[in-house]
Amino acid sequence: QVQPVESGGGTVQAGGSLTLSCAYFGRNLRNVGWFRQAPGKEREFVADVDWTNSDRLYADSVKGRFTISRDNAKNTVELQMNSLKPEDTAVYYCNIDVRRTETNVVGMAYWGKGTLVTVSP
Repeated sequence: QVQPVESGGGTVQAGGSLTLSCAYFGRNLRNVGWFRQAPGKEREFVADVDWTNSDRLYADSVKGRFTISRDNAKNTVELQMNSLKPEDTAVYYCNIDVRRTETNVVGMAYWGKGTLVTVSP
């Protein structure tokens, strides 16, 4: 399986916006999504979207600020991040096989190298 490639990270002031992009290989009917890992913390779920681009799930911490969308023709998934906060600082990863369980959301496919987002106060 080929790793996805994330891009679009950078440094932004609090209140600013960034758009992350993830490119992956091949047709994919599974949910795709974004996770993040802050320094010293475990990787956590951020958002995912189904094949139809209509069923979206967000972590409570980003709900109302982040928007996930996918382009099945281009095999990409984007994460539009608005009203960024310092606590959003993390390495962001996408995963092309996201599974929702009763208690958790997990990424089952190989992870890419991620893209770093830094939000300054």
